[in-house]
Order: sequence, then structure tokens, then C-alpha cells
Amino acid sequence: MTNEVPAVSAAIRLVEHIAAEAPQAVSAGTLAGALGLNRSTCYNILATLQQAGWVNNLGNRSGWTLGPGLSMLAGLGDEAIFSVVKEEVDRLCRQLGLVVFAAQEDGSGSYTVVTVGDPGRGVRVTVDVGDRFPFSAPGLVQAFWAYRPFDEFVDLARSRLVERFTEFTITGLDELSDVFAQVRERGYGSSIRQFNIAHSGASSTVFGPDGQPKLALMTITFSSELDWDDLDRVGPSIRDAAARATARIGGSTTGREAMVPATT
Repeated sequence: MTNEVPAVSAAIRLVEHIAAEAPQAVSAGTLAGALGLNRSTCYNILATLQQAGWVNNLGNRSGWTLGPGLSMLAGLGDEAIFSVVKEEVDRLCRQLGLVVFAAQEDGSGSYTVVTVGDPGRGVRVTVDVGDRFPFSAPGLVQAFWAYRPFDEFVDLARSRLVERFTEFTITGLDELSDVFAQVRERGYGSSIRQFNIAHSGASSTVFGPDGQPKLALMTITFSSELDWDDLDRVGPSIRDAAARATARIGGSTTGREAMVPATT
């Protein structure tokens, strides 16, 4: 009869408990109490599991979720992912007082809105679930393509029109390469009067467990409320929301330092 190794047994029970609560995060204190573990032992095991990519600490006492390694094995479904993203969209909507939405790529090369947060007051730009945006919609193309090989984008641009929606739209491939590099550096994209002369927005990427863009978070409002001078306030907020969503679904941001959530 094989003897049980206490540390291994505790690690298994920790992972099972975190998986049972997914996609919600579980605090270390709750885990220690539920499993009857010493807090120090619990933290040490969680730290070891995190190094292996099996669990993920959201920071700021937000709790623990499955890490990218186990999320890929568990195959977290779209319904659970959208539930997490909806919470982050609503949170960001309350924080900024602006319309915020999440979109995914569809089979046609366009983007479809899957969830929306609406402050429900004042005159605002409205977006509905099911709305579609074209391939080269600036904020969304930045979120989905800045983290992929640029030659793949160039190949795709040969068959899909990179549209000039307004006089401010950037369409040149060399210029777009620079824009994508800037998105990677700061962790968010921008569409200041580029899609509609009266509208502006900021966007960021939610990554899946495979490290590829899964969804885009984007806020949209009138250009009188969001211009270049306001981007330093709005952009980091949507970047941090996307980073939290990425962490909560077990997404991988390896090599994407700009996606680390703010700790302040």
C-alpha cells in the first residue's frame, strides 16, 4: 500500500478546491480554513504551484485561481470566461462612468460584441451585444493583432481591407507596425477619432491560456470626453481590467510585461 505524501495530498486538495470555485478566485485564508491547513504551509504550497503555472495569485488579496497550465487542461468554457469578463467590464464601467464592452473575433474576420457595461445615464455612445465591427476597426485591430507576428497581419491585410474611416485613421503598414509596438509597450491601444470623427476609445487584450488574444476590452465615448490628453487616465484602467480578466481565466501573459496589473 502506497504511503500518502502529506504535501502532495495538500497540493491536490488545494487545486481541487480552487477548480471547484472557478472562475471565481479563492483567498488563501479560505483555502487554509476549508482544508484544515496551517496558513504558512498553505502559502508555501500555493507559491510552489504558482511557479509551476498551476495556480495564479491575483494580488491585492484578491485570491487564487487556476493558472494557465491547468486552465489549458481544464478547458475553461466560454460561458465561464464571459462571466468573468462581464464582471470586469461592469467594474470598469462603474470606475470610468463610460460604456465598456468586450468583443471576440468571429469566423469572418470581424469582431462581435459579447458583453457590455453601460452606466445608464446621460447622452452616450451605445453598444449592444451582437453588434459587429469590421476587421480594421482601430481599437479592436490593435488589441487582437499587436501581439501576433506582424507578417501574419500583412498577409491578412492583402485580402481584407484596411479601411480609412476618418482623416485620422492610420492605414499604412509601416505606421501600423509602429502603433502595434506602442500598444505592446504600454499595454493598451487607442482610437482617437479614428473610427468615427465624433467617437474615441481605448482598448486592451484579454489573453487565453495559450497566450493568444482571446477577447478585447474597449471603452467608447464621445471624442469631447476622451482625447489624447485623457488617454493616460483611461488607458491604464482598461489595461488593468484586461490583466485582471486574463489572470482570472488562467490566461498566459508570458513575455507581456505591460499586461501586469497595477498594484497601487
